[in-house]
Amino acid sequence: MKSENMLPEIISLAWPTMLEQLMQTAVQYIDTAMVGSLGTRATAAVGATSTVNWLIGSTISALGVGFLAYIAQSVGAGETQKARKASGQAVTMVLLVGLLFTALTMALSSKIPVWMQTEADIQDMAAGYFRILYMPRLFRTANIIFGTLLRAVGDTRSPMRVGVIVNLINIVLNFFLIYPARVTVIGSAAFTLPGAGMGIEGAAAASAAAYTFGGIAITVRLWRHGKISPRGQSLRPDPSVLAPCLRVALPNMLQRFATSLGYVAFAAMINALGETAAAAHTIANTVESAFYIPGWGMQTAAATLSGNAWGARDKERLRGLAQTIFPLEAGMMALSGGLLFAFAPKLLLIFSTDSEVIRLGTTVLRMVAVSEPFYGVPIVIEGILQGMGKTVAPFVYNVLGMWCVRIAGTFVCTRLLGYGLVAAWGCMIGHNLLLFVLFTLHYLCRTWKIFRASDVRQNT
Repeated sequence: MKSENMLPEIISLAWPTMLEQLMQTAVQYIDTAMVGSLGTRATAAVGATSTVNWLIGSTISALGVGFLAYIAQSVGAGETQKARKASGQAVTMVLLVGLLFTALTMALSSKIPVWMQTEADIQDMAAGYFRILYMPRLFRTANIIFGTLLRAVGDTRSPMRVGVIVNLINIVLNFFLIYPARVTVIGSAAFTLPGAGMGIEGAAAASAAAYTFGGIAITVRLWRHGKISPRGQSLRPDPSVLAPCLRVALPNMLQRFATSLGYVAFAAMINALGETAAAAHTIANTVESAFYIPGWGMQTAAATLSGNAWGARDKERLRGLAQTIFPLEAGMMALSGGLLFAFAPKLLLIFSTDSEVIRLGTTVLRMVAVSEPFYGVPIVIEGILQGMGKTVAPFVYNVLGMWCVRIAGTFVCTRLLGYGLVAAWGCMIGHNLLLFVLFTLHYLCRTWKIFRASDVRQNT
């Protein structure tokens, strides 16, 4: 299959995911700006537990990767019934995992800000925000895993549509729940706008309500899907389906858990630098997230298409995917990095007027902007490997990068040498560059051998 023939498929799968991520990032921008208007303490309180959210969310996402590989390969091999059976098993996992994490987060909500080394005067504020945000964990679990099932069969538009509505709900509820009632003047007319005045707890309640809607909506979409609906499938755990899914999911789960735990440790060291550093870090992370969107959109396309090709044992389709997606991804990430470098100060002004926060944030964002193209390559290679069900090597590479470079380096720089946020982000960039080297070498030395393997059929 020629490279140019893969381009429409890649774009058709990637753009809805990119739009979904863009909308989520826009809402994250709005959330952070609204909370930022309440002051630096509020921003630091919200950011204090954000990495725990990554830890739990990424662990759940790893289960989705296991089902993605199984379902994408089943569809590629023409075994649709196997895909439907896996969908039923995914429902069981959503119920078990969603309820488990709900219980854990509710029980530990008051302790997590302390473990994160949040400053004492904002620990209660951070705990209240976290507790409300995590009440609908079951619905958030459904949104993550069921969205992945739909993407595995090439339906990236349904999760996008649900995501857009979820984010709109979040924005509207933020507007009414965060701020107190106030008078707005338009022309010569004055209007009293209702408001609950709940502060950051209002932001958490808005997100919780939106996540609840999203979980219900994505479940309805999955149930009505013609190819992968779990309707009529057994919900009793089936080892013949769960075992291969978990073989793929477990290394990815360990990877995500270990790297997310690294994010928690990283954030704790940042929080220990003080409110200004913590606020600059939180805001810079929010700004930076928008510029990773091309990478994550391409990873979704890579995982689905490589899974289909691997299930069909189609060597030329795998080769065409790689030859098309790598230059496309590198170009898009180079463009996004250039934009981030140019507009970093203006983007930071959306969220804060604190001059020191702006100065620190601009410095670290311009540092990381230069590394954007290098970060995009391992994202796509990892997507290809996920679709093929090969998750052990990414686990090893990500854990090495996180703990041997980012965490160890940040500890030495901030705790032993007394450096600040800039040095910590330098260690983060070093982590990303190591991933580029390791994944690129793996691709050149291992993946091309797979392309030449005798058990992968070449279409003629």
